[in-house]
Amino acid sequence: MIKVKNEYVNREISWLHFNARVLQESADQKVPLIDRLRFLGIFSNNLDEFFKVRYATVKRIVDAGKTGKSVLGGEKAKDLLEEITKIVIAQQARSLEILNSIEEELKKENIFIINENEVSESQAEFIHEYFFKEVNQELMTIILNDLTEFPLLKDTAAYLAVKMVMKGDESNGTYGRNRYALIEIPKGIDRFIVLPKEGDKNFIIILDDLIRFCLDSVFTMFEFESISAHMIKITRDAELDIDNDLTKSFIEKISSSVEHRKISDPVRFVYDKSIDKDTLQFLKEKMNIVDTDSVIPGGRYHNRRDYMGFPSLGRQDLMYKKIEPLPVNGFSMEGSLLEMIAQKDYMIYTPYHTFAYVTKFLREVALDPKVRAIKITVYRLANDSQIASALINAVKNGKQVTVQIELQARFDEQANIQYANQLQAEGVKLIFGVPGLKVHSKICLVEREEQEGIRRYGFISTGNFNESTAKIYTDYTLFTAHDGILKEMGKVFDFFETNYKIHKYKHLVVSPHYTKSTFIKLIDNEIENAQAGGEAYIKIKMNSFTSYKMVDKLYEASRAGVKIQLIIRGVCCLVPGVPEMSDNIEAISVVDKFLEHPRLFIFGNNGNPKIYISSADWMTRNLDFRVEVGCPIYDPDIKQELLDTFNISWEDNQKARVFSEKQDNAYRVNDEGETEIRSQFALYDYYKDKLES
Repeated sequence: MIKVKNEYVNREISWLHFNARVLQESADQKVPLIDRLRFLGIFSNNLDEFFKVRYATVKRIVDAGKTGKSVLGGEKAKDLLEEITKIVIAQQARSLEILNSIEEELKKENIFIINENEVSESQAEFIHEYFFKEVNQELMTIILNDLTEFPLLKDTAAYLAVKMVMKGDESNGTYGRNRYALIEIPKGIDRFIVLPKEGDKNFIIILDDLIRFCLDSVFTMFEFESISAHMIKITRDAELDIDNDLTKSFIEKISSSVEHRKISDPVRFVYDKSIDKDTLQFLKEKMNIVDTDSVIPGGRYHNRRDYMGFPSLGRQDLMYKKIEPLPVNGFSMEGSLLEMIAQKDYMIYTPYHTFAYVTKFLREVALDPKVRAIKITVYRLANDSQIASALINAVKNGKQVTVQIELQARFDEQANIQYANQLQAEGVKLIFGVPGLKVHSKICLVEREEQEGIRRYGFISTGNFNESTAKIYTDYTLFTAHDGILKEMGKVFDFFETNYKIHKYKHLVVSPHYTKSTFIKLIDNEIENAQAGGEAYIKIKMNSFTSYKMVDKLYEASRAGVKIQLIIRGVCCLVPGVPEMSDNIEAISVVDKFLEHPRLFIFGNNGNPKIYISSADWMTRNLDFRVEVGCPIYDPDIKQELLDTFNISWEDNQKARVFSEKQDNAYRVNDEGETEIRSQFALYDYYKDKLES
């Protein structure tokens, strides 16, 4: 095999490049102004999660005294931490520039975000009233100087570090006349307070500045010459450390591990770069922070993820127009979905299609007297889940309901524990997965007693059964009564309960036993077709691509002449377009209004394409350490539809960024006179045209 210098892109660095694409959206003039602010919030939220998980993992390797080169694509963990910090500091600076430019553009729209020094007399009256009515009683304020032990700061909570220069000449020990305090920014209060409108002008003050404006009221018991407050926050390691206590149930172990996150090691300290040097030094000493840790200077406001909830102010013209989810031709919500699925397969592609098909299906089977059993996997549910409600309804109607719920779904552990307790209390049979494996599959199986015997119905998806995220995540869901597929789905549920028994599958592609080997065989088939002079191509759409083994396999296919098109939203460790290694591979990322989430795999198969949807990305964890399910598409109309939707995404020349050795997130360049294609808008039009025709 030919070796080149940059054979792989490091996973963590590629992830930061993905988040840079999110940041690009906040700077893009094609994006409505308020949505640009919200993309800035998504960028910040992503970065918080990156430090909790990925950065924390690399830091653990360093703390263990290891290099980590074997798992980090050849990079030393210590060098990687330094590179990450350098990139993040630059991205934070860029995000601050973008925020400032957006605020200037908001002013042109008569929307003013003011700070504590810009408050008018009439606004001051409103702010003081709001402070004492809504904020004051929610504040957690701690005087730091005399504490023998520094208080435990909450993960990613925002704090105001307060410095008071006291009156008089008396010294306060090492720190002279300075007293220091911390104020925790309350999470239960909206970060953005809308002030009374003045004519056509809208005014907003951020909660941090509202508190700054009222600092005198917080510290009335102190006599100070001056007072100032600057933002700080820390991010803690979010990895779950699950104990081996055999006396505890799995729910108890996960609950305990989630609780332990509150005191896990800090992995990042972010501070307002304008903070006084003595205040910063005081905090670093008290918190035992050294410069080798990820210490990142930032702007005046942290937790910019809160910009995801920036108020609309009734300005629909400054936000994306909401689309009306479409129905599917011939798949009527007014009739029996089971009767229609019995005749043919149906595919929905949310949010272009309505997710209500999923809840309608579950509501129908919950009431149907002939339905005997329902089995479903749950990874992330909505806060007020109609899915959970339908399953409980089914139990109350005498159905046998089995739910495999993944308690280790990252950052949804607590929510899933609550749902597990609720479902169990209602009589739902719960399965908590397979030791050592996360269950990430998205499947539902229904058994119905009909005249000919038991008939199976079900659906399989690329995304979670979550009606909230279905409005903003793009995902495929196949409804089918194909007995071969559904019998094998039953085998997957059997594996959850008797996981010592490994089943064989003719239709489904199941991790951890068969996904990698099945796709390798499909790639080998394309290699053979190319070598024989036949049509050979691979088209893949995924969230992330980090498995070096699968990267190497596509390099092999490229050298054999297989034409490969990749649409990878997030991390991509493959380097396309390198002579003699990947010159037959093109790769793009589409980041736009909706989060691109489907996993779609198309293999040319010498003119008779084989097409699969799946819950699995090509990542080591999905291939080897999770239960994932991929499903073949047999219906010719749906196969054509999936080819069409892939090609529409591939032709995007407005929101597509090209992967290359430069890793510069360059937008795809339009040829002169070329029609502009923004794929997410074009896909909605595609389905609208299908419906009308």
